[in-house]
Amino acid sequence: MSDSDERTSAGEAPQSKRKDARRNKESLLDAAAAVFVTSGVEAPVRDIAARAGVGLGTIYRHFPTRADLIIAVYRHQVEACAEAGPALLAAGPTPHAALGQWINLFVDFLVTKHGLASVLQSDDAGFGTLHAYFLDRLVPVCAELLEAASSAGEIRSDLEAYELMRGVGNLCIGAESDPRYDARRLVDALITGLRRPN
Repeated sequence: MSDSDERTSAGEAPQSKRKDARRNKESLLDAAAAVFVTSGVEAPVRDIAARAGVGLGTIYRHFPTRADLIIAVYRHQVEACAEAGPALLAAGPTPHAALGQWINLFVDFLVTKHGLASVLQSDDAGFGTLHAYFLDRLVPVCAELLEAASSAGEIRSDLEAYELMRGVGNLCIGAESDPRYDARRLVDALITGLRRPN
């Protein structure tokens, strides 16, 4: 084996380990989010470990405190929602359809976020910047989807992304605790109502 082959092999191993570690961390965050939705943010860490298929030590190595884990779950979900926007726009049949699909993902995120609401509004300094982060990442994605649908002549052009997201957020308040209220139906009616009349 030549020196260059040895360097390539040595360089690939750490990179492969980093990818595996990132995947494992993402799986852990997905598991934590699912447990938080069903059992709340005070759910036992062992439940998250069991769902993720890892030991308790793995969770504590990545997230020494529950607050660290909650913040990471929140950021992970924001990133997933942000990355979905351009992908849906590229793959969707129309920009309006992509907007509707993205808003559904946003609703899913909000229901989970409401499960975290009391913690996110606590005095913990780590939670202070999350709302700005949420807006910085998601408002531009929503604006891109709105602009694409407006440019295609599918929807009215006078709606701001923040305004739409705030309206959707207001429709989702309390949805997780009232079985008679289906926020998704009202959000769907809102998105349908954006269409230009034929």
